[in-house]
Parts: sequence; structure tokens; C-alpha cells
Amino acid sequence: MVVETTKEQIVLNQIIGQKREARTVESDIIVNDVKPDVLNIISTSGIINIYKKEVLDGKVRIDGGINAYIIYLADDEQGSTRSLNSCMDFTQIIDIDNCREGMMAEENIIIKNFETTVINGRKINVKANIEIGANIYSNEDVEIVTGIKDTSNMKLLNKSQKVISLLGNGTNKIYAKDSIAIDIADDVAEIMKVNFNIIEEEIKVSYNKILSKASAQVEIMYLTEDNRINSVSSKIPVMGVVDILNINENCICDTRNTLKNLVIKPNSTEEHSIYIEAEVELSCMAYEVKEINVIEDLYNLELDVETNKKKIDIITEKRKIQELYTMKENVRVPDLTGAVYNIAAIPTINKYDIMKGKIVYTGGVNIEILFNQNGGTNSRIIEIPFSYEMNSESINSGSILESRIIAKQIDAVVKDGNVELMIGLQIDLNLSMKSNLDIIKEINMEEKQNCNTYSMTIYFVKPGDTLWKIAKMFRSTVEDIAEVNEIEDVNKINVGEQLYIPKGIKTRRLA
Repeated sequence: MVVETTKEQIVLNQIIGQKREARTVESDIIVNDVKPDVLNIISTSGIINIYKKEVLDGKVRIDGGINAYIIYLADDEQGSTRSLNSCMDFTQIIDIDNCREGMMAEENIIIKNFETTVINGRKINVKANIEIGANIYSNEDVEIVTGIKDTSNMKLLNKSQKVISLLGNGTNKIYAKDSIAIDIADDVAEIMKVNFNIIEEEIKVSYNKILSKASAQVEIMYLTEDNRINSVSSKIPVMGVVDILNINENCICDTRNTLKNLVIKPNSTEEHSIYIEAEVELSCMAYEVKEINVIEDLYNLELDVETNKKKIDIITEKRKIQELYTMKENVRVPDLTGAVYNIAAIPTINKYDIMKGKIVYTGGVNIEILFNQNGGTNSRIIEIPFSYEMNSESINSGSILESRIIAKQIDAVVKDGNVELMIGLQIDLNLSMKSNLDIIKEINMEEKQNCNTYSMTIYFVKPGDTLWKIAKMFRSTVEDIAEVNEIEDVNKINVGEQLYIPKGIKTRRLA
């Protein structure tokens, strides 16, 4: 006979696969007819765009592009500094055994460095060495038995369990547009280099909506029509809304802004300005915290009970930690005697060590300095190692971590070939705590097959015994055993202790 139960539904959102790999995106770039030949490469940089991601059986496909900005020494009489802009489209396949079609993917791609080779004056080869990673999430609807409607002669061992359940998820496209004013004496001829980061992300929950507010930090280096190099920076608002039904301010929200496309060009309608248009995908997963009643064990005083159980992994805590780490470093660049055009920083996390209460990050920051040298342009790349310790009581060896690092701010003081750098690194950590839980899916009862009745028996406590286990064994009750044996604390019994077990029925199954 199936026992009628009460149930509660939760949606388990779990990382079922993680992978990071080193890859190379390669492209040949042809010099436009209106530009002079290439003599030497001075600098190559780029920005990642993600067009599309798709989860298939056993793999994830990511389609995107790298907006490449190449600064070169022209093969002309003036030995001028010129630039090329090109998009390096790519398709990357990441094999992950456990992923299945319909699951969710979260990608993370960073550019480690570039290798640029001049094939001839009109053609160059660019290799972007990238680190590509993907986290695969599954959503599983699970029903948990939380109670029994008819409790006659039934004894239940309950506990309250905290569970993080997925409430919903959604995406929305944001178009951030702006015109950045430049010096009134400048007319832009070429965009030479762009640094782009989304920072200062904040969210607010209201009326079944998640309101997201962030800033796009943009730095642009450009060439003027009269062959001068200048730069400008600005912050552009990036605001969007994601609709998720039943969301409220008590929910936990994981939001992410992903750049899908970036257009930066001289403004054709407004003089002395640069037009920027960024297409950003805002995605959100919203979780609710549930306190559910879980039946750990049960038995009936007169009938045999069978349970259908299942072990599941649950998330018991989710936290987002954001910290700013300021690096201070003095570097020597002996040939830096002219003006500095641009300083860019690309940080990477090489590894992290998880310990109780903390995580230690180690990595490096690639610093590229573009500067004027004897009327021309030169560059230097310097790698600075770093180590940073993030402390939180929630961190332990069983934590699930997702980390991201960006260079939020760069300040530099240049004097006599010395560069005093102050770099603000923003480290974002999404922290989840996982636990195992045995849940009851179904309960059946049937008439006892064979039994011996007794009015009282004597039992000696064995290692691992609890009053609950003893009561279940003899179909007695914890309360009756405690009363007969004058036990004040039902959670304290001693190995070898003699207990009197009152009225019960002990079942022995037939072979």
C-alpha cells in the first residue's frame, strides 16, 4: 500500500561540468589599399565578442570574434605609425562529457597574448593565444517528501534543511550608445587601440524584474588627420532589465554582462567626437532560499515500511564576493624618453589554492606601454606576478568557485625612464556550498510477515546506536524508552548501557 504524502518541489541548479583549455585563434589580415605597407609590428591588442553559445550532447559550441587592433610602423618615407582594425571570427568546441542539449552554459574567454608576423608588406598573420572555459549547469525538478497525511502509529525523524532552489533565469539585450568628445583640434583618422571593461555592476529587484546598472569603461587611442597620436577615456552607462516571475528582494541573483558586439568609429554626424555602440547581453539566474522539512527516517509500530530513496546534491549557500586589490610596482623602461600614449593591463589568474577560510590567487598582469620614441612609436610589454589572499568563513575545500579578474583602474607616473604603476584589480568570486541529501521519493507499507510479541526486553547499547535506532529496531518509541529508563537527554546514551525496552513488536522477515 502506497502511503499518501505531502511533497515540496525544488529546482536543483548545479554545475555538472567545468573545463578550461588553451586555444589559438589565427587569421591573415590584408592591409587596406588606402594604407601604406607594413614594415614592423609595434603592438597588437584585442577585445572578445561572444555572438552565440550552444550546448550540445557532450560538447559546447561558442561562436565569437576578436576585435583586433594592430599598430605598425609603415614602410613609407616618413616612417609613420599607422593601424589596422580587423575582426577575427572563431568557432570553438569544448568537449565536456556530462553536458546535454538543453543545459545552460557560462563561458569565460580571455586573451593571453598575441603573436603577429609580417608575411609581406600587404599581409600579416595574427595568432591570438586565448584561455577558454565553460561551466555547464543542469536544472532538475525534484519532489521531496516532507510529511505523511495519516500519521497513525507512524514515527518520523525530521530535520529542517536549507536548500537553494532555482526560481528562474532570463536574458535581455542592452544597447549602450554614446559619443565621446575629443580635443577640438583633433580630427580622427584611425582608431588605433581600444580597452573595454564592464565595471561597477549593481542590481535591484522590483516587481518581478531585475534592474541591472553598470558602466562600460572605454579607453581609445587614435591617430589624427595631421598624424598626431592622442587618447580619450569615458564611462558609458549600461542598464537593462530581465523579467523573472515571482522574484523578490530576498532572492539571490547571479547576473552577468557579456559583450556581443562593439562598434567604435569617428562620428560622422558630430565633429571632434568618437561614436561608440556596444551590444551587451544581460543574463540572470535567480535563486530562492527554502527551508524544507526532510524526513530522515521513519517506521510504523505495527506495519512494515519500505521507502524509495534517492541521493541528491544540493546547494546550501550561494555568495558573491567582490574585492579590489591594488598593486604597486616600479618598472624601468630605459628607452622611454617621450610621451606615453597608452598603458594597458591584462590580468590573468594562473591558479588558486583553496583552504579553510581563504583562497589564495596567483597570477600575472601583462603591462603594455605605448610611448613616443624619437618621433616614432614604440612599445614594451612587462609581466608582473601577483599573489592575493581572499578571506571568507564560507570558503572551504568543498566550495564551488567561479572567479573573474579585471583591471579596473591604472594610474602611472613616468619620470626619467621609470614608471610607477598603481593598478586596481577587481576580483569577482561566485561561491557555492554543496551538500549531499538522501530524500524519500515514495513510502509503502504492508502487513508484518512474522513477529514476536513481548512486554519488556533488555538491550545493551552498541557503538553507533541512538535511541531512535533502538526504538525503530524494537518498534517502540523514543519517549517510552526514555521514560522507563529515566533518561533526561534523549541524545545521550552510553555504549554498554543497559536499557529496558517497553511494549513493542520486533519483526523478523521470513527467509
